[in-house]
This record gives sequence, structure tokens and C-alpha cells, in this order.
Amino acid sequence: MGKFYAQLSIEERTMIQTQLAMGIKASVIARVLGRRASTLSRELHRNGWVCPKAPRGPGRPAVAGGYRAEAAHMRARDCIVTPRVKRRLYPGSALWDEVMHYLKRRYSPEQIAGTLALVHAQTPSLQVSHETIYTAIYAMPRGELRTEVIGWLRFGHAKRRPRTRGDDRRGRIPDRVSIHDRPPEIDERLVPGHWEGDLIKGARNASAVGTLVERTTLFTVLSRTDDGGAEAALSGFSLVLNRIDAQRRLSLTYDQGREMAMHSQLTQATGVKVYFADPHSPWQRGINENTNGLLRQYLPKGTDLSGFTHKKLDEIAWELSTRPRKWLGFRCPAELFTPDAFDFRKHHASLFAFGH
Repeated sequence: MGKFYAQLSIEERTMIQTQLAMGIKASVIARVLGRRASTLSRELHRNGWVCPKAPRGPGRPAVAGGYRAEAAHMRARDCIVTPRVKRRLYPGSALWDEVMHYLKRRYSPEQIAGTLALVHAQTPSLQVSHETIYTAIYAMPRGELRTEVIGWLRFGHAKRRPRTRGDDRRGRIPDRVSIHDRPPEIDERLVPGHWEGDLIKGARNASAVGTLVERTTLFTVLSRTDDGGAEAALSGFSLVLNRIDAQRRLSLTYDQGREMAMHSQLTQATGVKVYFADPHSPWQRGINENTNGLLRQYLPKGTDLSGFTHKKLDEIAWELSTRPRKWLGFRCPAELFTPDAFDFRKHHASLFAFGH
């Protein structure tokens, strides 16, 4: 919780003026009032007080070095800013509790705003913009609660550091087909079945999890790999791809990581055609790069990923695929990829009813 701070009262300011006129030091006055010396220093500085440096000459002496209690108190009251409209989102309100519910489920503020707009379409008081959510979170007083809430955000930090790019020292993948030879229908993203893939590495690159995201619906699946090698990637990707209907696993766009060196065997095992993006061109697989960022909430950097079972990875992928996405009009990937098996409104109601 934040520290409580009370403004100086007129009585305290009167005592400050009186004791300054008696020549008492500001630090002593602060100690007598039970205030910090910095509080008194700011009060005197903002009200034009000047410390006497030489004995006074003839004439009327200055009143407390220019500090006047009544004028200082009136100035303080004039500087108080009173909001013209009461904040819509604040701790303790029903809207705050609902926003916190979704934050705990790793929804981003933008996803929360979109979800509330759909669920509470007839109740404007329970709708809020993502900017208001960010403002309310970062306006919280410093303390454990603020740290915990910020930790629920997507990245949990305010600044983003750009990644540096070095020379490509990886070996060439045999028989690879460039992304530029990909059929136009894949770029148009009109038909489900075209995927983007990658590996998320664990601590010291000793463990990895394969990620696949469908380009049209953003549906995500994860594969367990024993390591970051080509054989492990072949085994892991083959397993999860073969669980998908053949009409919905048509192509895979990958970067030029050596783990995809056995792409020909993957095509034979699954029927999926593999295309390779240009070196140092993550925007050519932007959907997968963004999804990997979302998955880092579940698979943090610097952790050992070998302990995640197939069942646990399936649960993570399903939770991500049942969250609303802005690009989909705040519908869920699962709602589009498996329309016969998923109902967004029933899913939302069950989440809120049981607090999951």
C-alpha cells in the first residue's frame, strides 16, 4: 500500500512563520512538527522564503524571510486539483473487480476492453477503454499490490529494448523452398490450414517447445520437444500436426533455424508443405512472433521447459486460443477454427461463474 501523506494545516504554517521569525532553523521546526525536513524545505521554497544571510539594517525587518502562513495556505488550496468527473475505474468498484478478473487470466487491457464491450453491450457503465485500464493500474500507489497487478500485464515492464541483429552463421537447409515461392492464397489468409512455426527456447537453450499458429484464425498448438534438434522438432511437430484434419494442415512457414533441417521428412509424415522465411525477417512470420510473446506469460524466459508435459502444453494452447483477439473482432481463435465445438458466450459465462 502507498504511504499516507497529509497536507500542512494552517496551524502548522502559522507555527512555521512564528518560529522562523524567532530565528529557529528549518530542520528544528520540522522536527518539532513531526515532519520531514524535505517537506519543510519544499514548503519554504515554493513560497518564496529566503534565509537571512546578514544582520538586518535599519528599517522594519522582513517577516519570516518572506514566508507568510495565510498566503501559503491559500496558495496550497488553490493548487489542489479536484477531478471534474469521478473516475470510472478505481479499486473497489464492480468494474475494477471485473477488470482484475480478466487480468488474472492473462488478458491484455485491449482484450479486456473488447470483451467487456461484447458482454456488456447494453451497459455502458461496465465498459472501459484499454487506455483507462493502463492509467488506473499505473496510478495505483507504490507497493506490493501495484507490483502484483503490473505483473499480470503482458510484459510487466515499461520500456522495450530493441534486439540487435548479427551475421547469419547458421548452415543452409537442404532443399528449402523460399517464402517468395509460396502460393498467393497463403498470403491472402482467406482459407484456414496455413501455419507459422517456431521454437521457444528454455534456460541455456537446453530445452524447447514448438509453437504453431494458424494464419487465418490465430489458433495455436504447442509441441513438446526433447531438445532443439532437428529430430526432436520432426517428432514433436509431426505429433501435433497429425492430430489436425488434413484439410486444415496445408502449409507451414518457418524461419531458417537448423531444427527444420528435416523438413522433407515432416512433409512426408504430415503432408504439410514447408516454406522458409528470409534470414533476419521476423515480420514475414509476424503472427507467430506475436504469439510467442503471448506464450512467454506461460513459458517464461530463463526457465526449464522440459518439465512441461503434452497435457500441460495442450492446456496452455487451448487457454490462449480461447482468449479474444482484436484482429478477429475480439472473437476467439477456437471459435473460428472449431466453430462446431466452441461457443464464446457459454465459455465466458462458465469462466466468470466459476472464477477460473
